[in-house]
Amino acid sequence: MRGHQQIIGWIKTSWRPQSDEVLTVIKAKAQWPAWQPLNVRAAPSAEFSVDRTRHLMSFLTMLGPSPDWNVGLSAEDLCTKDCGWVQKVIQDLIPWDAGTDSGVTYESSNKPTVPQEKIRPLTSLDHPQSPFYDPEGGSIKSVARVVIERIARKGEQCNIVPDSIDDIVADLAAEAPEDEDDTPETCIYSNWSPWSACSSSTCEKGKRMRQRMLKAQLDLSVPCPETQDFQPCMGPGCSDEDGSTCMMSEWITWSPCSVSCGMGMRSRERYVKQFPEDGSMCKVPTEETEKCIVNEECSPSSCLVTEWGEWDECSASCGMGMKKRHRMIKMTPADGSMCKAETTEAEKCMNPECHTIPCLLSPWSEWSDCSVTCGKGMRTRQRMLKSAAELGDCNEELEQVEKCMLPECPIDCDLTEWSQWSECNKSCGKGHMIRTRMIKMEPQFGGAPCPETVQRKKCRIRKCLRNPNIEKRRWKESREKRRSEQAKEDVDGGQFPGCKMKPWTAWSECTKLCGGGIQERFMTVKKRFKSSQFTSCKDKKELRACNVHPC
Repeated sequence: MRGHQQIIGWIKTSWRPQSDEVLTVIKAKAQWPAWQPLNVRAAPSAEFSVDRTRHLMSFLTMLGPSPDWNVGLSAEDLCTKDCGWVQKVIQDLIPWDAGTDSGVTYESSNKPTVPQEKIRPLTSLDHPQSPFYDPEGGSIKSVARVVIERIARKGEQCNIVPDSIDDIVADLAAEAPEDEDDTPETCIYSNWSPWSACSSSTCEKGKRMRQRMLKAQLDLSVPCPETQDFQPCMGPGCSDEDGSTCMMSEWITWSPCSVSCGMGMRSRERYVKQFPEDGSMCKVPTEETEKCIVNEECSPSSCLVTEWGEWDECSASCGMGMKKRHRMIKMTPADGSMCKAETTEAEKCMNPECHTIPCLLSPWSEWSDCSVTCGKGMRTRQRMLKSAAELGDCNEELEQVEKCMLPECPIDCDLTEWSQWSECNKSCGKGHMIRTRMIKMEPQFGGAPCPETVQRKKCRIRKCLRNPNIEKRRWKESREKRRSEQAKEDVDGGQFPGCKMKPWTAWSECTKLCGGGIQERFMTVKKRFKSSQFTSCKDKKELRACNVHPC
C-alpha cells in the first residue's frame, strides 16, 4: 500500500502571544500510521504556546500520493470546563475525502469531481477497489494518532476574554508596572515594550526608547500622553549601576532523547524576555544539552513502550463498570522476538448506585447478506431487548442498516429490431437482399457480446437473356404490357373483384438516412359494387426497405 507514508523529519515551531506572559506551552506529536512503532523514523513534532484568546488547535495533512485524502483535527479546544488547561489529548485519526477528486486508489489518475462534493469521512464500504474497503463493513481503521501534551504552564485561566472597558482597565491595572504612572484614567494603553539598546556604543551619552500603544481614549477632551518614552544611557560597562542583567524565560521542557535505547543526548531552550538596560547583548546561553539514558539495560530482546495514556471513561454510567487505558510499542526487540509488554490495562470503576434497571441487550447478530447480487445494496443486523421494557429507560436502537457494495452488475448488448428486407440488388438472375439493426447499448462489466447487425439472403427475379439488346427490348415490352394490364385492371376492377381501386400513392420518405429505413405507400378503395360477394375489397398498404447502406 503506497499511501501510508510517514511525515518526514521533525517539525519544531514556537508561537508566542504578543504579551510577555506565556500562559501554556503545548507539544503535539503524531504517530504515522497509528499502528506502526516509532523505531524507523522519529514522529513529527511541534511545540507551540497558547493563551486565553487563542486556545483552539487545528491542522491538516495530505495522505500522499492519494486522490484527495487527508487527516487532521479541527478546532480542538485545549481548555477544560473549569478554565484550566488539558494535560494530555490522544486522538486516533481516520482518513477524510476532500471531494475534489474521483479516484478510488492511491494509483488513480487525476479525475476532478464536477461539481465538487462536500468533505466527508471515508468509510469501509466506499468502493471495492479502495485500500480501506472491507466487505465485512464496520468502522474504518484509523491511519494516524496525534498526542497533544502540556509541557509548561504559567497562569491558570484560559478562555476568559474581557468583554467590557472595565475589564480591560482592571487587567491593565493588574499588569501595571510598580513605578508611578500619571497617565489619565481615560487613556487606555498597552504595556510598555522593553527598553531598546542604547544608541551609543561608547561612554558618551546616548538614548534608548520604549513604546506602548493607545488602545482606547474614553474622553476626547482629555489629552493622552505620548506613546514613546526616551531615556539617557551610555554604552556597555559605562554605568555605575549593574544594568547588564538579562531577563530570561523559564527553560522549555527537554526534547526526547536522541536514541531509543542506551546513551544519547537531549536539549532544551529558553528565550530572552528583556535585554540588559545598559544596551549590551545577552551572553546568557539560550540552549543547553545533556546526556540521557533510555532503558539502560539495552539488549536485543528489549521492548520499549510509551507511558500509559489517560483512563477511558467507565463502561457503566452507574454502579460497577470497567475502564481501560492504553500505551503503544515504541520499538520492537532487535532480535525479532515478540514484545511481551502489555499495551492495555483494565480495572474496575464504581459510579453512584443505579436507581433503574439497566437496559439489557443481546449482542448484535451477524450482518445479513447484501440485498443485491451485484452493485450497490443494503444489509442489516439486529439485536434483542433482554430486559423488560417497562422496568427501565431503554432507547437503544435494535436494528442497524448500512450500504454494501458488490462488483458492478453485467450489462448485455442491447439492439434495435431488424429493419425490413431491402429490394433485390439485381434486376435479373441471382442477387441478394439485406436487413440491418443498430446497437443501442454496448456490453459492460462482462455482459453478453453483441450478435450480428447485418443479415443477407438470396433472391432470384428471372433468368437473364444472353443477348443484352434482345433482353432489354423484351424487358421493356414486358414492362409496357404489365402497365397496360395494370391500367386495364384498375379500370375494370379485375385485380380487385367487387370494387374499383385508386392508383398507388407515391412512396413516402425513408425513415432513416442510412443503416436501413422503411418506405410505405397506400391504395384505397374508390368504389364498391353492391352486387359483389367478394370480401377482398379493402385498402392496401406496401412496405419496402430503403437507405440500407451503413452509416
